[in-house]
Amino acid sequence: MPLLLLSARGPEMAPRHLLGARLLLMLPLLCLPPTPTGAHHFSAPNTTLHHLALAPGQGALYVGAVNRLFQLSPELQLESVAITGPVLDSPDCVPFRDPAECPQARLTDNTNQLLLVSGRARELVACGQVRQGVCEKRRLEDVAELLYRAEDPGDGQFVAANTLGVPTVGLVVSGPDRDLLLVARGLAGKLSAGVPPLTVRQLAGPQPFSSEGLGRLVVGDLSDYNNSYVAALADAQSAYFVFRRRGDRAQAEYRSYVARVCLRDANLYSYVEVPLSCRGHGLVQAAALAPGALLGAFAAGLRGVQAALCAFPLAELDASMERARRLCYTAGGRGPSGTEEATVEYGVTSRCVTLPPDSPESYPCGDEHTPSPIAGRQPVEAGPLLQLKHSISAVAALQADGHTIAFLGDVRGQLHKVFLNGTQGQVYHSQQVGTPGSAISPDLLVDSSGSHLYVLTSQQVARVPVAACPQLPDCSSCLQAQDPLCGWCVLQGRCTRKSQCRRATQPNQWLWTYADGLCLHIESVLPAHHPRQEQGQVTLSVPRLPTLATDEYFHCAFGNYDSLAHVEGPQVACVTPPQDQLPLNPPGTDHITLPLALMFEDVTVAATNFSFYDCSAVTALEAAAPCRACVGSLWRCHWCPQSSHCVYGERCPEGERTIYSTQEADIQVRGPGACPRVEGLVGPLLVPVGWESRLALRVQNLQHFQGLPASYHCWLELPGQLQRLPASLEEVAGDSGLIHCQAQQFQPSMVQRELPVPIYVTRGEGQRLDNAHSLHVTLYDCAVGHPDCSHCQAANGSLGCLWCSHGQPACRYGPLCPPGAVETLCPTPRIETVEPLTGPPEGGLVLTIQGSNLGRDFADVQDAVSVAGWPCRPEPSLYRISTRIVCVTSPAPNRTMGPIQVAIKGRPPGISTQYFTYQDPVLLSLSPQRGPQAGGTQLTIHGQRLQTGGNISAFVGSQPCPIQEPVCPEAIVCHTMPQASPGDAVVRVVFGQAQRLLLTSPFHYTANPQLVAAEPSVSFRGGGRLIRVRGTGLDVVQQPLLSVWLETSEGTAVKLQSQDLTPRSGCEVPAAAPQACTQLERGWLQCSSVCSINSSTLLLCRSPAVPDTASPRRVFFSLDNVHVDFASASGGQDFLYQPNPRLAPLHHEGGPTRPYRLKPGHILDVEGEGLNLAISKEEVHVHIGDGECLVKTLTLTHLYCEPPPRVPQPSNGSGTLLQFVVQMGNVRLALGPVQYEVEPVLSAFPVEAQVGLGVGAALLITAVLLLTLMYRHKSKQALRDYQKVLVQLENLEIGVGDQCRKEFTDLMTEMTDLSSDLEASGIPFVDYRTYTERVLFPGRSGGTLQPAVEGLGEEGHRAPVHQGLMQLSNLLNSKLFLLTLIHTLEGQPSFSQRDRCHVASLLSLALHSKLEYLTEIMRTLLSDLASHYVRKNPKLMLRRTETMAEKLLTNWVSICLYAFLREVAGEPIYMLLRAIQYQVDKGPVDAVTGKAKRTLNDSRLLREDVEFRALTLMVLASPGPGGPLRSNTALHIPTRVLDTDTITQVKEKVLDQIYKGTPFSQRPSAHTLDLEWRSGLAGHLTLSDEDVTSVTQNRWKRLNTLQHYKVPDGATVRLIPQLHNGGGIISQSLAPSCPSGENTPMLEDSEEGGVHLWHLVKAPEEPEAAKARRSSLRDRDRERARAKAIPEIYLTRLLSMKGTLQKFVDDAFQAILSVNRPVPIAVKYLFDFLDELAEKHSIEDPETLHIWKTNSLLLRFWVNTLKNPQLIFDVRVSDNVDAVLAVIAQTFMDSCTVSEHKVGRDSPVNKLLYAREIPRYKQMVERYYSDIRQSPPASYQEMNSALTELSGNYTSAPHCLQALQELYTHIHRYYDQIIGALEEDPVGQKMQLACRLQQMAALVENKVTEL
Repeated sequence: MPLLLLSARGPEMAPRHLLGARLLLMLPLLCLPPTPTGAHHFSAPNTTLHHLALAPGQGALYVGAVNRLFQLSPELQLESVAITGPVLDSPDCVPFRDPAECPQARLTDNTNQLLLVSGRARELVACGQVRQGVCEKRRLEDVAELLYRAEDPGDGQFVAANTLGVPTVGLVVSGPDRDLLLVARGLAGKLSAGVPPLTVRQLAGPQPFSSEGLGRLVVGDLSDYNNSYVAALADAQSAYFVFRRRGDRAQAEYRSYVARVCLRDANLYSYVEVPLSCRGHGLVQAAALAPGALLGAFAAGLRGVQAALCAFPLAELDASMERARRLCYTAGGRGPSGTEEATVEYGVTSRCVTLPPDSPESYPCGDEHTPSPIAGRQPVEAGPLLQLKHSISAVAALQADGHTIAFLGDVRGQLHKVFLNGTQGQVYHSQQVGTPGSAISPDLLVDSSGSHLYVLTSQQVARVPVAACPQLPDCSSCLQAQDPLCGWCVLQGRCTRKSQCRRATQPNQWLWTYADGLCLHIESVLPAHHPRQEQGQVTLSVPRLPTLATDEYFHCAFGNYDSLAHVEGPQVACVTPPQDQLPLNPPGTDHITLPLALMFEDVTVAATNFSFYDCSAVTALEAAAPCRACVGSLWRCHWCPQSSHCVYGERCPEGERTIYSTQEADIQVRGPGACPRVEGLVGPLLVPVGWESRLALRVQNLQHFQGLPASYHCWLELPGQLQRLPASLEEVAGDSGLIHCQAQQFQPSMVQRELPVPIYVTRGEGQRLDNAHSLHVTLYDCAVGHPDCSHCQAANGSLGCLWCSHGQPACRYGPLCPPGAVETLCPTPRIETVEPLTGPPEGGLVLTIQGSNLGRDFADVQDAVSVAGWPCRPEPSLYRISTRIVCVTSPAPNRTMGPIQVAIKGRPPGISTQYFTYQDPVLLSLSPQRGPQAGGTQLTIHGQRLQTGGNISAFVGSQPCPIQEPVCPEAIVCHTMPQASPGDAVVRVVFGQAQRLLLTSPFHYTANPQLVAAEPSVSFRGGGRLIRVRGTGLDVVQQPLLSVWLETSEGTAVKLQSQDLTPRSGCEVPAAAPQACTQLERGWLQCSSVCSINSSTLLLCRSPAVPDTASPRRVFFSLDNVHVDFASASGGQDFLYQPNPRLAPLHHEGGPTRPYRLKPGHILDVEGEGLNLAISKEEVHVHIGDGECLVKTLTLTHLYCEPPPRVPQPSNGSGTLLQFVVQMGNVRLALGPVQYEVEPVLSAFPVEAQVGLGVGAALLITAVLLLTLMYRHKSKQALRDYQKVLVQLENLEIGVGDQCRKEFTDLMTEMTDLSSDLEASGIPFVDYRTYTERVLFPGRSGGTLQPAVEGLGEEGHRAPVHQGLMQLSNLLNSKLFLLTLIHTLEGQPSFSQRDRCHVASLLSLALHSKLEYLTEIMRTLLSDLASHYVRKNPKLMLRRTETMAEKLLTNWVSICLYAFLREVAGEPIYMLLRAIQYQVDKGPVDAVTGKAKRTLNDSRLLREDVEFRALTLMVLASPGPGGPLRSNTALHIPTRVLDTDTITQVKEKVLDQIYKGTPFSQRPSAHTLDLEWRSGLAGHLTLSDEDVTSVTQNRWKRLNTLQHYKVPDGATVRLIPQLHNGGGIISQSLAPSCPSGENTPMLEDSEEGGVHLWHLVKAPEEPEAAKARRSSLRDRDRERARAKAIPEIYLTRLLSMKGTLQKFVDDAFQAILSVNRPVPIAVKYLFDFLDELAEKHSIEDPETLHIWKTNSLLLRFWVNTLKNPQLIFDVRVSDNVDAVLAVIAQTFMDSCTVSEHKVGRDSPVNKLLYAREIPRYKQMVERYYSDIRQSPPASYQEMNSALTELSGNYTSAPHCLQALQELYTHIHRYYDQIIGALEEDPVGQKMQLACRLQQMAALVENKVTEL
């Protein structure tokens, strides 16, 4: 922020200070994002753009904005930026140097008012709003370079208007020896009264921008002539100024004018102006010069709702001005008629005169003695070329290809392209540029090539093509675009400009919209289609076909087949393809349609579709009429009736008659009418099922078969079968006949009453006759659809159905019923149900009776129904035969009760078992008795016997009141509807046709409630914030709601009918509580909360909770039927939902279960995010136990509360601990337990430990030196045996190949299952904060830093420390201070390497929010480090982490690559980790020695052969998150174990299986659980590693295994809580995360009483003397010989493990070293920087640069990540997995070295394993470095943008304070040295850095001493 503060002091200070000059160059890079390459627009955040200028020739673009000037390339890429404000200024003061000269000056934005280019001087002229509009000159090549700015400008140098909204226009005019500036501006400010509206100013000389000695438009009184300038334009001879002003002093109306000045007139003697008039329109808004015309955009009326474009010919304009000038020169301004036509304007003393007649010619540009300024009275008029809906703000014009194009920008951001064709203008294209509603600036510029247009709005600059011809893909779109610059180039097949079409001058070669406007097309094709079986010629008619050269040809393309075209005029002849070149017909069709294109080379000139048909396939399309399908098709197909073939041409066999196609003319036997066909059925049409029937059909056109006898058959398509019946032909007169089918009895399975069965006839062997239409016979079954006697007797008499009592009574076909079994009378009617069972005594109730045998027709029941002895009149329209009677009851006495009776003549009556009751309903009262006139009140009508009848409706007054079901005997609930006006309304209930009135207590409609205020207007998404709503009439609302509509998916809001939020399921069931959220239509959601009515003027509402994934769209109040938006109720303030607050646990290090120790009297500080976004501190409730912690302060990130002075009691259910709970509305956050006690004082680090560490470090260095010597010796021997060892390794790997393949297959199966699990749970990455802390502070447990200001006493005591740490933070922002601090600390002898790493990490944490600055510091330190090592040995640089620069580099790389780890490299590394764990677990692992059978590390290899067997245990686990501890309903989870596993190892594997998708930190520890073996119903045995059954022999106790307990395969086990302290259960969350057995060798730790523990093998037991002698030289030689023999025996086992894991190792290395994905920008940036360092120090050795890059990235970061995956993953890494990873990491390190990798027999086994792969890996590393070097460089802006984004990832302010406090402890140790270094530096003295450090230390030390 200091940079921004300096810029605010004003650009006038920039030339005087070097810092200011640098600032202009730095700020653009800091503040502006880069414009992407190839972008078509440029925008700058947080600024407004005003003006645009284009440099001639080079095409650079300049943008004038608020406080900025931008220089852009022609492609709108940012090239340079100049800062022009804000500055200290006041419009009431002349420019000043000393702020005391202008007390009212304020920091003011500098808006650019004028931006011009001086091509001759290569300068940019920029005039701003501040300092009275003075201008400055900048270099065109770099606008950041200031060439001139007046130090003390006079009023003659005030150029631009200093008021926003007052336009300034200008021109740079090139003279013979100098450039002049013409500026026109309006009246602005009280100090600008002496500035003329039009001036000529000099650009060079001693006083640039001064008008001294040059022309001025002198005005008598500026207030009378307030010119508003629109544009300044120029052609070769003149400059034109378009403006608006009042007509003269007497006129108040504004008019449009244009003024002209000669370009060579520096004194404005030639000034002439005339009015402009665009007929029917108002004032000019924008203007531009077109060839030969002035284009002006005019508005209609003051608001400019409509706009018009007028063109004023320049010849006519100049003639009008010349006439005015001549009259004023020679005739005193009067015309021939004596009227004044010209005058001298602007209130000056000059007047029109009478000079000699040749004066205008003698003085074409006026002179000192000629009158000026001249104003013509006669306006120049023009009619509108074009009218638009919106006001025009910008005009530009272009002449291209002989056409004039105008570009219009309107106030809504639309750009219109207009073709000016004669006296008409046509808009042919409009597009939105920039943000809708943002006006286009008048600076609308065309580039020098005329190909692009630059469009400026307040937010962006856009580059728009003048013509978009290439974007139009075909001829039709090209011509339909109506772009006059575009046309279709026929033979090139492209939409082009005319100049781009090679033959455009030849006829029909370039098609233009405004000429013919039609594309080439194929007008006709003869023939229109062709049979596919033969080739033929097709003739195309193509009008306006272009002519080709003699050696050029057209060709036809039938799909993929080409044939040469023969052209004669518009006719083109082509040969069709042969049959084998045609594709097959699509299934179900009789033809194939191909595209037919007329081609020139590979360009399609014209195209159509052409069909090839197949007559033989036509008949398959209509099987019922093959002949008709054949001859009636679209094709020329004929039918051969005797052979039943469809053929093309004359192809029927000789002697056979032919039925010709309909397409044939002049042939009698043609078309479907000539086909042999079946006309229809003669009889019968209805065929009963089960009765033998004979069918006959009429046939026509049998003359084709005369003399050809054949058999006939009838075919019936019955359901599920095709039945064939022999048939005979009976010939009748002529060509007709009858087909008689054999008699047949049909018995199909009938599911419907009538079944239509298709029928057709065949002749001979399958020769089918056409059916003239759809033919079928109808089979019917009387039993179907006639379930009872009444239905049967009501059936159609023609069917012959009778009710037959034979056997099972049923409805049958008459002849099928035996005589005597026919029933003529039906049984007694049967009544099943009656609804309703009650009714009013008045009758008129509609009663529904359902049953069977209720009559055959309505006549049977017309007078047959009685209800409780009273007649009931049936309704004819509602009667259903036999099953339903609907009747209307008659009046009857009250309380009459009886059954329903149906008495049909001739039969006994049917009587119901249900009784009907006449009862009288009574209305007693209603509640509530009032409600709003908008309706929506839930009204309850109380009474007696209200459940009367089935059709009940309620009314309030004349309005219906919809009833809410169910209706209860004593209450009816309904909802009132809107009423026109307030007042009383009688409640009425209608029961059928009877009604009851409640006259004693009418319902009162009140005025609708009104809302006048609602606050607050913001809430967390969790809801629950109290909203106070004020209004009137609120107590009449029954259930006020606050509701939110939320959008959860695509769609629009749909207003639904008001829903009852309290539905009832029964009369005795109370109303359900309203749902919080209900689903609306189209994916929308409505969430509501019920408000409480405090009074008639106050509602108290709680904000509804809303889901996190939904977007609120509307918040409103529902007051019954009155809906009020929240914004309307709150005075326009919308309701806003903020994300829920997040609070960190009180105890950062110990997790949520560790108590936070609280000292009495201290203020609690709780960290969080977004705490005060939607709540005040008064609304926050904090509780400790049952006591309240009083909230004192609430900020965005902190909550401070004062705990109770006395220890409160625990709240209910929280055990003995005091829980700290924060309640914010509905959001409840439990932050862990609190314990009241005094925190113990931490002891200092003991001196003994420091001495021990020093001795250990010395021993470690000695060991490293010895290992180095041994390594060099072995390398010499490896050089001799290298090839021999490689051959042996290859043979060994081939030998174990089969085993590797099998193991790899099993492993891939397991990994596939793992990948499926990961899709649901995801890879368990640690969060960024945890990752950062693990990287910065490795080895620290329980958190990274100690609390900074914890326990510092009262607020007043804490404040100085906090203030001091803030001052330290500010000091760190000083680069000089930070570098001095680092160099001073590193120069202290007692400042250890550990201290350096620690301080570097503290700095990384403290400066995490300023990573750009941290990067700059790191670059400086690395540059110094490189200078140091270059003088010694450059290859040693970055080899270790000995300096703070190297540790900073480590931290920086780790921070920058976190995202790459998560997104790219994390998955293959995690899969490698899991593959290693799986392979290790497949073999036995010794729990005591930690050695394993499957490993890559020979030191961890279990060499003894141990027999083992794999088992699968069924583990009982609960399905919920409780895992194995909580639920009784358990799942059976299979788990693979070994019978040699110890019980702890089994528990670890079981936990891995149960919690395979859970991060390790969230799993219970195996040491808090016991393993229980369940056998049978009651057999429960708890297994453990040691118990009374353990075997002990000779002081060796063996750990128990599954084999020891004889646990069988498939046994059922369960993890249970471990008993502790007599039966208590250790809480899962409180149990420490203990390591597994294999992690902790138990040999030494388990020797109790002389007993040694062992698992698989016994460790060698040695006496103390032997241990002492082991260091002798002879024993070491023997040990070395043994180690040499190890690989030959066990190498195959290691190679098997290596081969199985090879794919996963390769995948991990490939992810790290691949550049297929974009390389992280930080890597590219770092490598580029190292390249720069090498170039700077003239290091040309590529090996040195390779070492630098390897040390800085691969060894520094990736090796650490491979060896310590727990840095990035939340996983358990066992010792054996860690040993395997160490081998892989060593392989990666060997791959990064530049020296040749040679091994021998004495080489470590780990190096032998990967000896063959390391050369390949080396190539990957070299290719990685090479590809990165060749990739495009990472720009400073891109890196800064990435660092800025990373800076916000770690936002823990308290941890930054903690880092600062720990950093201060190191400063305190070397305080005097640091102060001395700062005081010695002269720049530091000027910046008073030592003094600032002393002030900071005083604040902090004061606090510390008080502790």
